[in-house]
Amino acid sequence: MSERLPTRTEAFEARLKKRYAAERRFRLAGIGAIAFSIIVLAFLLGTMTINGIGGFQRAELTVPIDFTEAGIAGDPAVLSQPGGLQNLETGLPSVVQFFAERELGTEGAAELGNGAWREVGAAIVADPALLDRSVVFDLPASANLAAALNGDGSPEMETLAQQLQAEGQLGTGFDVGFLTRADATDPQQVGIWGALKGSILTMIVTLVLAFPIGVLAALYLEEYAPKNRWTDLIEVSINNLAAVPSIIFGLLGLAVFLWIFPSMRSAPLIGGMTLALMTMPVIVISGRNAIKAVPPSIRDGALAIGASPVQVVFHHVLPLALPGILTGTIIGMARALGETAPLLMIGMRAFVASAPDGFTSPATVLPVQIFLWSDEIDRGFVERTSAAIIVLLLFLLVMNGLAIYLRNKFEKKW
Repeated sequence: MSERLPTRTEAFEARLKKRYAAERRFRLAGIGAIAFSIIVLAFLLGTMTINGIGGFQRAELTVPIDFTEAGIAGDPAVLSQPGGLQNLETGLPSVVQFFAERELGTEGAAELGNGAWREVGAAIVADPALLDRSVVFDLPASANLAAALNGDGSPEMETLAQQLQAEGQLGTGFDVGFLTRADATDPQQVGIWGALKGSILTMIVTLVLAFPIGVLAALYLEEYAPKNRWTDLIEVSINNLAAVPSIIFGLLGLAVFLWIFPSMRSAPLIGGMTLALMTMPVIVISGRNAIKAVPPSIRDGALAIGASPVQVVFHHVLPLALPGILTGTIIGMARALGETAPLLMIGMRAFVASAPDGFTSPATVLPVQIFLWSDEIDRGFVERTSAAIIVLLLFLLVMNGLAIYLRNKFEKKW
């Protein structure tokens, strides 16, 4: 009987030790990559938050106005009409300027924002009873005075800002109007609601067009289409479209949609149709993969109990594949929300001073608004740009959170 050789030789132990060392290095590399990603993400969010906090605030001048002394009268029925603010345009600006000079002096009143009287008028329209008493308003300061308050103005302006601040007539406050106003030329008067509403309307059009068409195309290609050279050509074309630069879709929208609807330039309808073309290939590819992942036994069992092919697809295959389809939809919609190039091609970079009324009204979107503000010379737009980025990220989180909730709901159901 021959002698049995040992199973764990020195060479074996050396190889085993080498493999363990390689595994530890790989684990450390993975942990390092995750830690680096977290650090970069935290730095990005921290920088945006620090810079964006100032974007949600504005410099304000405190101006008391005694409407009983001013002698302004207004009929509540007239003021409640759509053009009620225009009825105050003749006398209210001079009244606001008069009381500002009385309270702040000539130099301080000269640095009152150009649209300050509109805020007073909006308050009167909302509550006509203000005309019967004295009211203290916090009105926007000029961009120069706001910059001087932050230490970025001329020596004379900084001196004026320090004087007004010491007297309690100048300060910073949370700008609620930033979330309710549209674009403006003054950083003290800009708002994000116009671009946010434009993004919402554009995303609605994109989802309504891309999701059903993409899902139906995926179902047909995976369940019904014959396997021949034509379907192979279609598959290759869809895969290539998913990798096409977004500006190409903008050129397509410019050449086709604006040729058909020339009067709807910069409308959310045209923007949504353009982004739907870009999003649809992603939904088709993810939808086909999700449908392909459904076990064949599901189809065989449904057919065995007498279900028709259409019932098998829509009652069994599609509900099981829907979580995977929603995952692809989330990715496609998130990409569409952050796109700028295709929307610039169809004219959605126009200056829009009011929120869009509908899908065919002129509008802009958040990424384009951020791009335009970042290109402004006035330093006051820097903080506004960071604040707009925070709004965009929150909008993206809400949209993705809703989609993830729906995906998890269908996963629990099935």
